[in-house]
Amino acid sequence: MSGGERAKTVEAYRLWWQHDAHWYQGVAARFGQSVANEINAEALRKVALHVGRRVARLSGPLPDTGDPRKDLDELRRRYDDCGERMFPGELRNASTEVEADDLVVLTLRRNFAVTMVRMAGSLDGYRCPCTDIHAGWSEGLGVRLTENRAAACLRDGDPACRLLLRVATDGEA
Repeated sequence: MSGGERAKTVEAYRLWWQHDAHWYQGVAARFGQSVANEINAEALRKVALHVGRRVARLSGPLPDTGDPRKDLDELRRRYDDCGERMFPGELRNASTEVEADDLVVLTLRRNFAVTMVRMAGSLDGYRCPCTDIHAGWSEGLGVRLTENRAAACLRDGDPACRLLLRVATDGEA
């Protein structure tokens, strides 16, 4: 893709995010912000599930090498792929790392969605749908989580979001 084509693609993403922000504002104004948050999270989880399934289809089965860190590093790479498909690098600054045999940490230093919600004046009642997105990706990738939570959030004024995804091991229900 040429630079001009990429710029047009990024502009299209921005316009859709602008649409999303206005849609969210309209739902919040008519039905309340809790309803807007609920519908937003539900819709993003469905999109994330689709993205996770697509990445799983394109990548094949997750390996089981007997080395949990190595296997988790492959899962981390797939989460990165999901993130790039939903939120290209031009719209966010994110990274992932494996921090334990069962823990992937996603760090988000810039998030276009939070920026748009802030600009629209809705940040106070906005609930980030990050855990819903990660639940969708995980389900689509065929991964069961025992923990899916934000330890820090840009929306709350933290310098970065720190999202913890703890993967169920074979013996965990």
